[in-house]
Amino acid sequence: MNYTLTQIPERTLKPRQSGLTMVMDKGLSLREVEDFLSVSAEHTDIIKLGWATSFVTPRLKEKLAIYREAGIPVYFGGTLFEAFVVRKQFDEYRKLLDKYEMAYAEVSDGSIDMNQDDKCEYIRKLATQVTVLSEVGSKDEAKIIPPYKWIQLMKAELEAGAWKVIGEAREGGTVGLFRSSGEVRQGLVEEILTQVPFESILWEAPQKEQQVWFVKLLGANVNLGNIAPHEVIPLETIRLGLRGDTFSHFLDKE
Repeated sequence: MNYTLTQIPERTLKPRQSGLTMVMDKGLSLREVEDFLSVSAEHTDIIKLGWATSFVTPRLKEKLAIYREAGIPVYFGGTLFEAFVVRKQFDEYRKLLDKYEMAYAEVSDGSIDMNQDDKCEYIRKLATQVTVLSEVGSKDEAKIIPPYKWIQLMKAELEAGAWKVIGEAREGGTVGLFRSSGEVRQGLVEEILTQVPFESILWEAPQKEQQVWFVKLLGANVNLGNIAPHEVIPLETIRLGLRGDTFSHFLDKE
C-alpha cells in the first residue's frame, strides 16, 4: 500500500485460499493484458478466459505466457469444457490442457444437461491432471434450482475433487445466484452457507452492488469472480472499506 491507514481489514496473502479475485478476460489484446497486469497483478489471483473465447483468441500462447510470467494462473471457461463434452471430445480436451500447460480447469454444465454422476466423474478424472473449479447453476434464467439442490451439488463436487465450487451468475450477474434485475437471492446464499464453507465457494459477482453485498456478509476475504479487468482496483477498495459502499463497515463502532 502507498501509505498507512488504521482500521483496514487484513487481507490474506497470495497464494490465497480465501479472498480470491477471479478476473474474466473476454478477449484482451496482449498490450491490454500487459497494461492490466501493470496495475492489478497484485490484486488478481486467477484469470478465466471467458466461455470459449480461447477458441478464437489470436496469439493465445503468447497471452498465456504473459500471465504465467506474472505468476497468475489461467483457465479456460467452463463453456469450452461443455463444447468438447457435448461433441464427445473429452479426451481431446484433456490433451488441450496439456498442450497449453494449463494447471487449472473448469467443469460446468450451465449450457448442457449433464447427469450429476457424470459431472463428478469428469471432476475426478481432471483432478488427477489439474486443479479443478466446478461451476454450479444454470445459465438459463428461467431455470430456478432450489437451495437444497445447490447444496447437494456443491458438496458432491467438492467431494469429487473440486478445489472450489463456483456460484453461477454469468458475465452480467443476472442468473443463478441473482435475479434478472441483478438482486442477490439472499435466502439461497444464506442457506448454502449453512452447509458449505465460504472458503470453498467462489461467488460470481460482476456487478458492484453484488460485490458490496458479499463483502458486507462475509468480509474482505470472500472469494469473488467474473470481475472485469478495470474493476479489480475498485473491488479491492470495496474489500478494504475505502469506497463509500463499505466505508463504515470495518470501522470501530466507538
